[in-house]
Amino acid sequence: MEWFTASDYWLTRLVFQRSLAALYLVAFLAAALQFRALIGERGMLPVPRFVERVPARRSPSLFHLHYSDRFFALCAWSGCAVSAALLAGLDSLLPLWGGMLLWLVPWALYLSIVNVGQTWYSFGWESLLLEVGFLAVLLGNDEVGPPVVVLFLLRWILFRVEFGAGLIKLRGDECWRKLTCLDHHHETQPMPGPLSWFFHHLPKPLHRVEVAANHVTQLVVPFLLFTPQPVATAAAALMIVTQLWLVLSGNFAWLNWITIVLALSAVAFPADPPDVPDAPLWYVVVVLAVSALLLGLSYRPVRNMLSRRQVMNRSFDPLHLVNTYGAFGSVSRVRYEVVVEGTADEPARRDSDWREYEFKGKPGDPRRWPRQFAPYHLRLDWLMWFAALSPAYAGPWFGALVERLLENDRDTLRLLRRSPFPPDEPPRYVRARLFRYRYTTWRELRETGACWERTYVREFLPPTRLTRTSRRP
Repeated sequence: MEWFTASDYWLTRLVFQRSLAALYLVAFLAAALQFRALIGERGMLPVPRFVERVPARRSPSLFHLHYSDRFFALCAWSGCAVSAALLAGLDSLLPLWGGMLLWLVPWALYLSIVNVGQTWYSFGWESLLLEVGFLAVLLGNDEVGPPVVVLFLLRWILFRVEFGAGLIKLRGDECWRKLTCLDHHHETQPMPGPLSWFFHHLPKPLHRVEVAANHVTQLVVPFLLFTPQPVATAAAALMIVTQLWLVLSGNFAWLNWITIVLALSAVAFPADPPDVPDAPLWYVVVVLAVSALLLGLSYRPVRNMLSRRQVMNRSFDPLHLVNTYGAFGSVSRVRYEVVVEGTADEPARRDSDWREYEFKGKPGDPRRWPRQFAPYHLRLDWLMWFAALSPAYAGPWFGALVERLLENDRDTLRLLRRSPFPPDEPPRYVRARLFRYRYTTWRELRETGACWERTYVREFLPPTRLTRTSRRP
């Protein structure tokens, strides 16, 4: 069945699968290390409370059958182990059906996590990993050539990621049409990286060129993915370069990296294909049937993409098989940060000894330079950025965060870079204040050594202490 496979893409498949396995490993590692404080039994948004009110048909997950922190940890670390095995190439040592089942395991485990992750797992790259991961199940292993239809569907996902993001920019903030969004983006993005300060201070004419190049890459180049080689490879390479530019300029979890992995699926690597037998009939039937289902499900994302009321990062089915993507339809002009502080004084006063909690990734101390964390995802830090935009974003979980800081909760403190209080001496009060942050100028950086300058705006949360009713059992 020569029409069914593209044997010349065997190395493409190998690079794609190993890269995707690495991203799976990062995702499961982040889940294993952060879940207790976020969604654990004593977390800010506990899974048991969620599964009580949301039926399994709306959020299919193993955790509807059973939940305990120990069971979640087993699932997360099992996901790490399977991802590492796939990264090492174990699927190539198994029969075709065994390799497919092995790829199905991390997809099912991560689907179970995302579907109970609530606010902490509401980002587009979660659904993107699941959509791409499901297609990886159909790619096969060394026993067959890569199916043409699956390679096409991978390009179709990449097209929707890029073209959808381009459309939502043009329809959203006018600064994208005026080519001025990058005057603000690097300063106001959710989690700046170590080079973001320098990107912000690039000449404004260069920012205009960057935005224009972004429009070309997202609105024109995606159509070239469906042209013959080597044009498709050139288009994918241009997307990879653009994504690497974004990697250098910020911390966007694995969003940029999985887009790069998708682009790799369109690259034709020069290599002599190995001799493989024809694909078995059962495999052909399964691949074609599932591919037809996925193309049918694409109707809703396409309709959304073409709508004037286009929404971004939306899943259209509980299995996250087909989704819509997009980011930064609007860009903030001013950066606000919530600064959380505690004091051991009793009573708490304005002039008390307030000590600041330091987060790992989000801006805090103006002299502390941002670090690179992506593709690893610091979920609490990202949600703190949304909290600064509006207290409504923090409503479901911020009070629980403060309560756990007042208790010196070990799992919560592990999400932070540093707590100003000893483990056996929790603060008596915790408060939160809103500050405006801006990048310093070159002169200010030389004079003060600080990359940020911050100005107090208002109180975000007044001094709060534990009461008898707020203490957890």
